[in-house]
Amino acid sequence: MPRIDRYILTQFLTLFGFFALVLVSVYWINRAVSLFEQLISDGQTALVVLEFTALTLPLVISVVLPIAAFAASAYGTNRLSSESELVAMQSAGMSPWRLARPVLVFGVTVGLMVALLVHAIVPLARARLTDRQAEIAQNVTAQFLRAGSFQYPVRGVTLYISEIAADGRLVYFFLEDARNPREQVTYTAAEALVVRTEAGPRLVMMQGMVQNLRRTDEKQNLSVTRFSELTYDLGTLIDPNAARKRDLRAYSTLRLLDPDDALLAETGATADKARAEAHERLAKPFQAPVAAMLGFAMLLLGGFSRFGVWKQVLWAVVALIVVQFLGTAAENQVASDASRWPLIYVSPLVGAAICVAVLWLAARPRGPRGAGKGAPA
Repeated sequence: MPRIDRYILTQFLTLFGFFALVLVSVYWINRAVSLFEQLISDGQTALVVLEFTALTLPLVISVVLPIAAFAASAYGTNRLSSESELVAMQSAGMSPWRLARPVLVFGVTVGLMVALLVHAIVPLARARLTDRQAEIAQNVTAQFLRAGSFQYPVRGVTLYISEIAADGRLVYFFLEDARNPREQVTYTAAEALVVRTEAGPRLVMMQGMVQNLRRTDEKQNLSVTRFSELTYDLGTLIDPNAARKRDLRAYSTLRLLDPDDALLAETGATADKARAEAHERLAKPFQAPVAAMLGFAMLLLGGFSRFGVWKQVLWAVVALIVVQFLGTAAENQVASDASRWPLIYVSPLVGAAICVAVLWLAARPRGPRGAGKGAPA
């Protein structure tokens, strides 16, 4: 690689590192705050919160990298122009096509980073995150059993614990099950223990009472049963409609291209949606070189102006928004019909066409104003 190409590439990579760090930090902190509130309210520790936020980081990076590439190329080109380095390169005979070569190398480099993330790191992180979410969902003690407040695990069930002892005993336990409008069952116990079995968690209540209120069209019957020990299946407190499905992003691209029945059952998704996710991964790395070239090519349009290049920057942002909008629209179409998967690649193709057209305009020779109109008489 010639020295001038290495110089431009180094400038862009340095700026890319800065913008990527800033954007990832903003996205990640925003995600971490929501996770922190959710997990802490479920009784999880700070280490669990840190683990979850770390597992979401690869997905955040894959989304941010093309935007960071655009910002780095636009800012770097503007700096090269303001410091007259770009003018010197063009005066030395370097055309816009020639100047675009290190920018394209820069964009392809970022695209390879995105490809590594979306095809390898993100599926591994999402699979681990899904497994950890399932483990926490099964941890009934952390999810429902909190002292000093009324809990509502599912509609029609009320749970209250006065105190949780240091050895894990639930002191003064109350459970009301009113899911059946014709039969209301209330459990009270002096203390209770959560016992894990192969069939799932069980609640062992000691020294308590069961009140069963049955309603009929004509009357109500109340039966009271006292017990020294009673076992209750905590699995009934988990809403079957709220069962977590595995994320499509936890599976490999090859498996998503040809989804089997097991994958569809685990995710609850359709085959169209699985294939759409696979083609979205295949197309996402192309966003990085397109974004980098847009940020560079647009700033080559127009001549020198003392007001700066804000117009070119605005057009570059508009072009990037158009490309991103086409990508989102294509994903929605493919999600409903897998036969439309080629639409996923329309967005990067349109972006590449815009870059070629802009570079062609920038490479056209521009004569002095008024040339060809004839000299005044």
